[in-house]
Amino acid sequence: MNFKKYLMFLVVAALAIVLVACGGADKGETDTEDKGTEEGTASEDAGSEELEGSVVIDGSGTVFPLMQRIAEEYMSVDQPGVSVEVSRAGTGAGFEKFLAEDGTDFNDASREIKDEEQAKADDLGIEVKELKVALDGLTIVTNPDNDWAKELTEQQVKDIFLGTATNWSDINPEWPEEKIQTYGPNENHGTYEFFYENILEEQDLVSDIDLQQDYSTLVTLVAEDKNAIGFFGFGYYNSNKEKINAVGIDFGEGAVVPSLDTIGEEGPYANFTRPVFTYLNVNHAKDKPEVLDYAKYVMENTNTFAGETGFAPIPDEEAKALLEELEAIK
Repeated sequence: MNFKKYLMFLVVAALAIVLVACGGADKGETDTEDKGTEEGTASEDAGSEELEGSVVIDGSGTVFPLMQRIAEEYMSVDQPGVSVEVSRAGTGAGFEKFLAEDGTDFNDASREIKDEEQAKADDLGIEVKELKVALDGLTIVTNPDNDWAKELTEQQVKDIFLGTATNWSDINPEWPEEKIQTYGPNENHGTYEFFYENILEEQDLVSDIDLQQDYSTLVTLVAEDKNAIGFFGFGYYNSNKEKINAVGIDFGEGAVVPSLDTIGEEGPYANFTRPVFTYLNVNHAKDKPEVLDYAKYVMENTNTFAGETGFAPIPDEEAKALLEELEAIK
């Protein structure tokens, strides 16, 4: 009897060991499944992580305030892991940096790319994408103490910057018999090229014009010279209204002062309106996700920030079409 009880004890003990082992195995499988689930979640989270890297932009001083504003918003709100560097060497100088081995990712431009620049891109195997980002109004500015030349005709502007009129009294005998001092951006800038090609129809500017690289220097020079008259993009006037005056231009139907309401390719200031651009290196966009992502962000947000940086927006349908073209880049 004692032997039977002992045998029964052994059987129960054996069963208990088996059950514990099975329970341990089940727990182990559960731990593995839980771990797998956690790893899966981490993997999914990693897939949605913010981008990292850098985007390098140079070019137009005119476009600089708009692109800088977009870059600030992109880095602070959308992709803090991406560094966007925006410089302003000027349109032409910027294209030299853009069209080079390991060149910049974007070149801002206040004019369209030239045939010879496109040919260089082709030679280097760089695929270039033009992105129209805003509309700018070329603005004629004077010193605040100039209370006579508040309005000029388009032809009078030409006469001043061609040197046909040298004194204010040459424009109007009632105006001061004092020499006109002309100022503008230098040849590195697309604004200079636009003025020379489109306004002056490729006639040489007056020989003693003071041309500068830096727009803030131009603002200071005009602000300190009573007989000054200069030209640059509307944005630089708009951010310095307390220092300089904008001249109303008569294109034949009365003087029009540049503003966000008058600047436009079909508006009353159309003769002095131009589109401005940023050019994308598509090769870089294909290799660097942050470059393509930033290009898309620009086209999604350019109209949001255009007004506050002194530009008129492009039509929404144009921005949308360009965004769709960027979406197709793989």
